[in-house]
Amino acid sequence: MTKQAIPQVPNPVPTTSAHKATANAHAAPAVTLFSTPTATEETTMSTSMKPSNVTATAAAIATATTPSETRPLRAPKTSPDPVWTTEDSVDLYNVRGWGKGFFDVNTKGNVVVLPTRTPGAEIDLLSVVEGLRERGLKTPVLVHFSDLLEKRLNDIHQAFANAIKEHNYKGEYIGVYPIKVNQQRRVVEEIRQYGMKLGFGLEVGSKPELLAVLGMTSDTPERLIVCNGFKEARYIEFITLAAKLGRTIIPVIENLTELKLIVEYAERYQIRPRIGVRVNLSTPGAGRWRHSSGAKAKFGLSFSEVLEVLEYLRARGMEDCFELLHCHMGSQIHEVRQVNAGVNELVRTYVQLAKLGAGMKYLDVGGGMGIDYDGSQTSFEFSTNYTLPEYAATVVYRAMSVCDEEGVPHPTIVTESGRAMVAQQSVLIFDTITADRPDRTRIPNELPALKPGEDEMPRPLLELFDTYKNITERRLIEQYHDACEARDESSRLFSLGYMNLEHRALCDAIYWATCAKIRDKCREFHETPEELEDLESLLSDTYFGNLSIFQSLPDIWAIRQLFPILPIHRLNEKPTRKATIADITCDSDGRVDRFVDSRDVKKFVELHEFDENQPYYIGAFLVGAYQETLGDLHNLFGDTHVAHVKYDGSGNWWIDEIIEGDAVRDVLSYVHYDVNTLLAQVRRECEKAVRLKQMTAAESQSLVRIYESGINGYTYLERDIPSSEG
Repeated sequence: MTKQAIPQVPNPVPTTSAHKATANAHAAPAVTLFSTPTATEETTMSTSMKPSNVTATAAAIATATTPSETRPLRAPKTSPDPVWTTEDSVDLYNVRGWGKGFFDVNTKGNVVVLPTRTPGAEIDLLSVVEGLRERGLKTPVLVHFSDLLEKRLNDIHQAFANAIKEHNYKGEYIGVYPIKVNQQRRVVEEIRQYGMKLGFGLEVGSKPELLAVLGMTSDTPERLIVCNGFKEARYIEFITLAAKLGRTIIPVIENLTELKLIVEYAERYQIRPRIGVRVNLSTPGAGRWRHSSGAKAKFGLSFSEVLEVLEYLRARGMEDCFELLHCHMGSQIHEVRQVNAGVNELVRTYVQLAKLGAGMKYLDVGGGMGIDYDGSQTSFEFSTNYTLPEYAATVVYRAMSVCDEEGVPHPTIVTESGRAMVAQQSVLIFDTITADRPDRTRIPNELPALKPGEDEMPRPLLELFDTYKNITERRLIEQYHDACEARDESSRLFSLGYMNLEHRALCDAIYWATCAKIRDKCREFHETPEELEDLESLLSDTYFGNLSIFQSLPDIWAIRQLFPILPIHRLNEKPTRKATIADITCDSDGRVDRFVDSRDVKKFVELHEFDENQPYYIGAFLVGAYQETLGDLHNLFGDTHVAHVKYDGSGNWWIDEIIEGDAVRDVLSYVHYDVNTLLAQVRRECEKAVRLKQMTAAESQSLVRIYESGINGYTYLERDIPSSEG
C-alpha cells in the first residue's frame, strides 16, 4: 500500500490491535490438502524403505490418495509477472509511505533524497556514494542532509503556526531540541542556525550538554534553554551564573533537593531564577516506552510534591519564579488519543497552579512526537496514527480549550520533539560483502554409489532423495513433513555414530533443496498454506553487510527497532532474493531480521541477486535519532565516516563537510592501548625473526609497513569495490 507524502488525515481511526493486523488477519486461511490417511496408508508410509523398494513405495503413497479424498490447492497464477518498474519497487518497499515526500526512486532505479520535497530537486544516493569513493572514503558511511533538516524544522514550526492561527490561540510556540537525541556538533550547530529565525531553543540533560550549549549560544541569549536531568550543586551553579549572564535558562526540578539548591544559589548570586517542574502524570504511556510515564516513571514529581514546590517558593516570596510546567508522556507516541489525554492532564495541572499563584508562562509537553518508520500511519509502536499537523492541532486546541474554560491566559507551548526533528535527515549506507543461500546446493540426479565396506544407503537419505525427486503440488504438506522427519532421523543416526559425515552432509543438502522446491511450488499459488508460510523466512538468504549493528544501528539490537532498509540502486530490477542482513561483528545478535511493511513486520527483505564482481549498496533510513550517540565499540568497530550533503536548489549538490570515521589507532586508544608500544613490540618480534632466519629483512619490513597501515586504517573492511557502473 502506497501513501502520499504527508497525507492530510483529519481524524485517522486508530487500529485496535498491537499492530496493523492481528497475527491471524494477515495469515492465509488454513488449507486442508489431504484427508486423514487411512490405516492402509499409514502402514505404507511407515514401511522401511530399502534401496530396492523406495521408488515403488513412494509410488504407492502417491496413488493412495485419490482425487475424491483431497481438496486441491488454490488455483495457480495464470498470468506471468509484468515487466518490473521502479514504481513496483516504490510499492514493495513503501518508500512514499515512510519517506513522507523526502525519499523516492528515480528512473535509473536509484533512491533519491528530495531535501525540500520539491519534485525534481533531488540527490541521487548512489551518486553520493560514488562521490565519496572518489574522495577516498569507502562505505559504511552515514550521510546527513542539511537541507532536509532545515525543512523538517520549518514543517514543525509551520504546523504549530497554522494550528495557532486556526484556533485563534493567544500564546506562542517554541520548539526545543534535546541534544541527547543527536549530540553531533554539526547537527546541533545546524539546528541552532536554522532554528534561530524560528525561535527554537535547546534542551540539555547533563553538565556536558549544558556547557556545550552555553558555548554555542553566546550570540543569542534570548534563546530558551531547558535543563532537565538530575542536578547537583555544580550543575545548578552553572545554570544560575548563565541566568545572571542574561540567558533565558530554566532548570526543571526532578526532586525537592534540586529546588533547595536553586533557591540557595539564586540568593548567593542575587538573581530571580526561572524555575520549571516536571510533573509525573497519571496518564499511562503507550507503545515501546509506555513505562516511561505514569506511576513508576523515572522522572517527575507527584502532584503533592508539585504543591510542596509552590509552597516552598511562596514562603520565600518566589512563587512568581515558578514559570514552566513540564511532563514526559513517552517517546515515539504512536496513538494520538494518548497525546490528547496527556496534554489535557498537563494543562489541567497548569491552570490550577496558575490559580494558586504560580507565575506560569510555559507549558512544556515534552517529547514523544513520533516518526512513521514503516509508513503505515497506524497505532503500531513504530508508526503513528496521526500527522504532524494533527499533532500540533491536538496540543494547541487542548491547551486553549482548558485555559479558556478556567479563565487562564494561554501559555507559550514548548515541545521537545527531538526524534521528529532529526530522524529523517540521516541515511546509513553500507556495502554487501557476500551472501549465504540455503538453497544454493545442486542435487545430483542419482545418489552416489556405495563405497567399499558400506552395505546400504542410510534410510533417511533414501527417503529425503525420494521426496525431493517426487515433489507434487497435491502432497506439499505431507512431503514437507516427510523431509523434516527424515532430516531429524539423519541427525540422530549421525549423533549415534551410524551415519558418516558425507551422508549427513548430503541429507542436509537434499533437505534444503526439498524445502526450496516446496517453497517454489507455493509461490505459484495465490495463498500459501499456513503450515508452509515459514518456509520463506526459513529459506531466506543471509546478506553480510559491512557494518556493525551495535555501532551504527544499536536500537535494532537493543529494542528491536524497525528502520526502512532497502537497496539504494537496481530498483528498476525485480529483487528475486529474500534475505536477512548480518553484520561483520562476532556476535549472533548482529543481524537484522525484522523489516518494515505496510501491513505487518516482515521476517526478510527483498534483495537482488548478489554479484561479488559488482557493488551492492543497502541503505538504512530515518536513523538520525539516537543511533550515533548510543553506538558502542563491539569488536572495536568505530564510528563510520560521516558526510554532510547540501543542495543548492538548482539541481546541484555538494559535500559540505566530511568527518572521517575512527581509525584503528583511535579505537585502540579508547580502550587504553598505546599504539606506539604495540608497534615497537611488533618491530622487535620481526627483528628476532630475521635473526633466527624465519624471515628475510625485506619480509619483516613489509610486515611492519602493513601493520602501520592497518593501525592507521578504517576499522571496517577496506575492500576494492568496483564502480557501480562497471
